[in-house]
Amino acid sequence: MDLPFAKVRQGGRLPEAQHPGDAGLDLRAAEGATVKPGERAMVPTGVAVAIPDGHAGLVLPRSGLASKRGLTLANAPGLIDAGYRGEVICAVVNLDPHEAVEIAAGDRIAQLVVVGLPAVTPSFVDELPSSARGEGGFGSTGRT
Repeated sequence: MDLPFAKVRQGGRLPEAQHPGDAGLDLRAAEGATVKPGERAMVPTGVAVAIPDGHAGLVLPRSGLASKRGLTLANAPGLIDAGYRGEVICAVVNLDPHEAVEIAAGDRIAQLVVVGLPAVTPSFVDELPSSARGEGGFGSTGRT
C-alpha cells in the first residue's frame, strides 16, 4: 500500500518500520518535551497522512517506552480517520510516579498501524443474536 505523508512542521520525519515485516511505522517527535510524573502532553510529529478510504490509522504506544519509562498514550489507540488530513499529534501520559520523561526531537514516541475496515451500517433490532459470552463483561465471568 502506498501511504502518502506530508511534512507539516519543521522536524517532521517520514515514519518508518524498524524491521522488515513490522506492523507499525514509528512516529517521531518533531520537537522536544518534558512530561512530569502523572502529566499529559501533546507531542507533534510534524507529519500528516492520507489514510485511504476503507482504512483507519491506529496510533499505538511503543511497548519499550511504556514498560521501561512509563510513557504511553492517553487515548490508546488514537484513531486517524480516512478523511483527516491534519498533523498527527500524540497525546502522551507519563505513568511513572517519580521520574519525568524527556522527549527529544526525533525520538520514536508511538507507532502507526493501518487497518482495513468493513463497511458498517448500524441498525436497531428487537433482539440480538445469542452468543456464548452473553452479557458478561467488564471482568465479569457471568457467574454469581
